[in-house]
Formats: sequence, C-alpha cells, structure tokens
Amino acid sequence: MKNFKNLSVWQKSMNLVVNTYKLSSSLPNEEKFGLISQMNRAAVSIPSNIAEGSSRRSDKDYARFLEIALGSLFELETLVLIIQMLEMSSEEKIFETNEKIAEVQKMLNSFIKQLSKG
Repeated sequence: MKNFKNLSVWQKSMNLVVNTYKLSSSLPNEEKFGLISQMNRAAVSIPSNIAEGSSRRSDKDYARFLEIALGSLFELETLVLIIQMLEMSSEEKIFETNEKIAEVQKMLNSFIKQLSKG
C-alpha cells in the first residue's frame, strides 16, 4: 500500500475540492440539489479514487481507480463549463477552477501512463 497523501496529484486534487466548494457556494441557492451537489460529488470523487486505488496490490487495479478519478475530473470540467455558459459565476472563479482541473488532468494522465508501463 502506498501513502497517497504524499502524492502531488492527490494533494492538487484536494486543493481542487476546496476550490470547487468555493465556486459552488457562489451559485444560486436553487442549484443546491442540482449543479452544486453534482459538482461537489464529482470533485470529492477525484482524490477519493486516487486514495482508494493506492490500496490496490496491482498497478492495473490502481490505474483503473485513477481512470475513474479522471472520469470524475472530466465530469467536473463539464459542470464548470455549464456554469460558465449560464454565466452563474465570475469569470475569475471559473478560470481558476479550470486551471486547477487542467493541471490535475495532466498529472493523472501521466500517472496512468506510468503505471501502465510498469
């Protein structure tokens, strides 16, 4: 079992969770059970799957959890794009979130490739 807390991709994804919660808190209250809930669940799923994957014995199993995390990341990106299209938050908050999403995507893709070679 690897210590997931030492992984920079896990740390960055935890920062993304905090950023996502800040963005979602700026959305209209009527989105509490819609976009807000879905965004927060997708964001939390990313570091959670990285952590859960670290407990797996094989790199193949680990990579599968990282791919699930990547799927949640793409879901989160889509939800942020919807918020942007609907002009539900400031461009600054959206830009900051998109920057963090892109960074974690690159890191996850690299990590998955690294495990697949192993």
